[in-house]
Amino acid sequence: MILAIDPGNIESAYCIIEKETYKPIEFGKIDNYKLLKQIGLFKNIDCIVIEKVASYGMAVGKEVFDTCEWYGRFVQLYCDTNENPKIEYVFRKDVKINLCNSMKAKDSNIRQALIDRFGVVGIKKNPGWFYGFKKDIWSAYAVGITYLDRVK
Repeated sequence: MILAIDPGNIESAYCIIEKETYKPIEFGKIDNYKLLKQIGLFKNIDCIVIEKVASYGMAVGKEVFDTCEWYGRFVQLYCDTNENPKIEYVFRKDVKINLCNSMKAKDSNIRQALIDRFGVVGIKKNPGWFYGFKKDIWSAYAVGITYLDRVK
């Protein structure tokens, strides 16, 4: 299994994904301090995959730098708690190209590409593959799928 993270400056989304089936096993968007504590508790994680920040020449603010600090902390804890840590980074542009074949893709295009590929979200009475996903969880899952597609 892999742990895919869409980091944020206050909260981060994560998704544990089964490598063979691409099925989301556990996911959420939680406070960064809580995620930091949980990283050491996740079992059977072979790799951590994080969406890497890129500015593409534009000025960035405090939130971006805070996000970078957080994913550095996530990586450090993962390395400290695993004998053979494997860390991978995926840029947003790679997600767009992998799932939508276009750099112009927006979050809604990525979400739709995932639904087209894996199935419907579903409802409480009939939950689908993505039941319970919210905005940033889609991004975390897309990062993980892009990594898995790349290595397969």
